Amino acid sequence: MTTPGANAAIRVTLTLLAPSLVPSRQHTACFLRSLIKKVVQQAGAGHSKTRMKDLPGTNEVHAGTDWRAAIAAYTKPRVLQVLALGFASGLPLLLTYSTLQAWLATVGVRRATLGAIALVGICYSFKFVWAPLIDRVPPPLPLGRRRGWGITIQILLIAAILALGSCDPKHNLPRMAVLAVVVAFLSASQDIVIDAWRVESLTSDQQAPGAAMLQSGYRIGMLAAGAGALFIASSSGWFAAYATMAALLGLGLLVFLFSPEPKVPAEKLYVAQSVWQAILHALYKAVIEPFRDFMRKPMWLVILIAVFLYKMGEAMAGVMSTPLYISLGFSLPEIATASKIFGFFSIVTGALIGGVVTTKFGIRRSLILCGVLQSIGNLFFVLQAVGGHRIGYLALCVTAENLTGAMAGTALITWLSSLCSPAFTATQFALLSSLASLSRTVVASSGGVLSEKIGWVQFFLLTSVVGLPALLLVFWVGPRDDDSQDKGKVAI
Repeated sequence: MTTPGANAAIRVTLTLLAPSLVPSRQHTACFLRSLIKKVVQQAGAGHSKTRMKDLPGTNEVHAGTDWRAAIAAYTKPRVLQVLALGFASGLPLLLTYSTLQAWLATVGVRRATLGAIALVGICYSFKFVWAPLIDRVPPPLPLGRRRGWGITIQILLIAAILALGSCDPKHNLPRMAVLAVVVAFLSASQDIVIDAWRVESLTSDQQAPGAAMLQSGYRIGMLAAGAGALFIASSSGWFAAYATMAALLGLGLLVFLFSPEPKVPAEKLYVAQSVWQAILHALYKAVIEPFRDFMRKPMWLVILIAVFLYKMGEAMAGVMSTPLYISLGFSLPEIATASKIFGFFSIVTGALIGGVVTTKFGIRRSLILCGVLQSIGNLFFVLQAVGGHRIGYLALCVTAENLTGAMAGTALITWLSSLCSPAFTATQFALLSSLASLSRTVVASSGGVLSEKIGWVQFFLLTSVVGLPALLLVFWVGPRDDDSQDKGKVAI
């Protein structure tokens, strides 16, 4: 039997189409109506409209937690496990980007080829395309939906990194390119599983600390795959560097091996009457239902706009930060030192502070507070542009931008986690996180043209206010921070 939502969709669609149908096409319209109705009946048959209960990890983070409890959340075993998974998530990124480019540059590979290597990162932007498969298809290893896929993907990822490290770029460059794409694809797939496991495993009060640990672990993984891999390669060779990184991925593998599978309420058993009906139902549940489920949320379109705009100002400023430093006369070693030292510790510290703030004040208040601080952080670029070549200003600018940006990032990740339904965690989080990063790749790319036309000071003043509309939308549609509601059980 067709679901009421499907029938409503058919009626609305046909109502809109009716005025455009001339009498000679009435039979065609009737045929199309019958065909559409039959397809939806086949796809939605047996689909229950009953909503699954929200898990503790997908409920709102409520305000009112005292500071001591907010900080103590970082000592919970599940939250510490997220740190290891974040490390495993950040490790492969640079192995197919800057570290790989450094390797190829040392053997004389053309710069055009080095630039093309960056295209493998497109896998991270489109991971939502295959996220429904990870959400719905049973994993090869029967260890649960998240653990089974997590262990399978990480085993393949370790093998792919070892294969990439064993190549000789002078003789196997095409093979290296293919393996780099494979590593990036598996890394993006790993991110899908890790995000879903984190959202489903942590209680509501652990979501913000978990988001902070994810960011911190991710940055530590990037540091290991960047500076760490280069250091190992300089002394022991490139295969040793990549083999070490593959071994370090075992930290994430241990988490999936020894941690329990997240508890998700079982769905109603569906019995297909034919193979065709089973295929249609699988596609319906994997592709259509995650969108329909999200669109049931009040003001869902405004939520998406707020997610897209929230990090736009920070993204615009971040893209043009290095060109600003260079234009002011800073050398590359000066920029690298400030970014590696002050930037790294500022991001980790900001992420952890953001987790405490979000746990203490709740999601909506933290999104607004951290968003305001993020805008203020962009004003330090104005100070840098006016002050010129001053090392102290450079350190202050890098620290402020990374600290406030990481705080806002933790609050945003916590909000995105709260928006996901347990039945479609992997798909919905992949979609929301891709939308959140879209402003960095689409809108922020125009920063160069804009800064040339209006100048550095005006440009960075603009970046500090461009995110303010998102804060108004968050105030309008953000989750209400109600400390009177249940905060969920504390996980062991």
